[in-house]
Amino acid sequence: MSTSASIQEGLEKSRAAPASRAFSCPRNFLGNRFVYVVVSARARGLSIGINMNPDRFCNFDCAYCEVNHELPPTDRALDTSVMEGELENTLFQVRSGSLREHAAYRGLSDELLQLRHVALSGDGEPTLCPNFTEAIQVVVHARARNPHAFFKLALLTNGTGLDLRPVQDSLQYFTRDDEIWIKLDAGTQSYMDRVNRSRVPLERVISNILLVARQRPVVIQSLFPLILGQEPPPQEIDEYILRLIDLKRAGARISLVQIYSAARPIAHPDCGHLPLKKLSQISHRIKAETGLKAEVF
Repeated sequence: MSTSASIQEGLEKSRAAPASRAFSCPRNFLGNRFVYVVVSARARGLSIGINMNPDRFCNFDCAYCEVNHELPPTDRALDTSVMEGELENTLFQVRSGSLREHAAYRGLSDELLQLRHVALSGDGEPTLCPNFTEAIQVVVHARARNPHAFFKLALLTNGTGLDLRPVQDSLQYFTRDDEIWIKLDAGTQSYMDRVNRSRVPLERVISNILLVARQRPVVIQSLFPLILGQEPPPQEIDEYILRLIDLKRAGARISLVQIYSAARPIAHPDCGHLPLKKLSQISHRIKAETGLKAEVF
C-alpha cells in the first residue's frame, strides 16, 4: 500500500472510531501555555503548534476565525524559555507514544498520530510576534538537538509580515523540507474586506507571496466560508483564480493550493461551512485553469 493510500486509510478509520471528530476538535494545550497539539486534515495528521501570539494580536479579523477575542488572554507575550521546555516535553510525548494516555487520542490510528510538522501559528499573525527571530532559533535548536528525530517546520501566515526584515532574516533558518503556508482568501479587495476584515491591502499580500515564492516553494491556503448563508460570488472565484495565474506567471513557485472551509468551532455565528461540492468545484477549476496542484480538505 502506498503512503498516500495508507494515510487515507488512517483518515477513514479515524472517522469510524470514537474519536472520529478529531479533525474538528480544538487545539489541546496539554497543560502548556504556548505549545499545543491538534490533529489536522491539512497536515495529514498530528501537528504540534506554537502559539506565537498569546496576546491574540492580528491584523486580520477573519469572519471564520476560531479565536474568541472577547476573552482575556492568559499571557501577553511569548516566553521562549518556557516554550522551549514545553516543546521538548510535547515532542517526547509524541515520540514515546504517551500522547495516547490522553482520552482524545486513544482511538486514533498510528498514521494520524505521526508528527507531520511543528507549526508556527496560534492566536494571531505569527510574523508580527515581537520575538519572532528568537522563537525560530529556539525551535531550530530543538530540532538540531534531536538529529535522529527530524521534524518539519511550517509557518502559517496571512502573508502581511513576510517582508519584514526580522522575518526575512529568520526564514534563512528554514531547510528545503520546511514549509510556508500563506493565506489567500480573496481575489478582490472588496471580498477580502468582507472575509478577512483587515486594513491591509490585498496587493501587499500578493506582493509578499511573490517575494517569498520566488525564493522557495510555498503553499497557498484558501478558506472559502459561507457568510450569512451565502457562497462566494462566482465572479470572486474568477478573480481569485486570475490572482493565482498572475502569481505563477510572475515566477511564484506554488507547490500546493489548499482549498477548505470553516471546520472547528467558530467565534462568529454569521460564518458557516461551504459545501464540499462547491469546494471541489473550486479545486477543479484551479487545476484546470492554472496547472497548479490543488486539494480539498
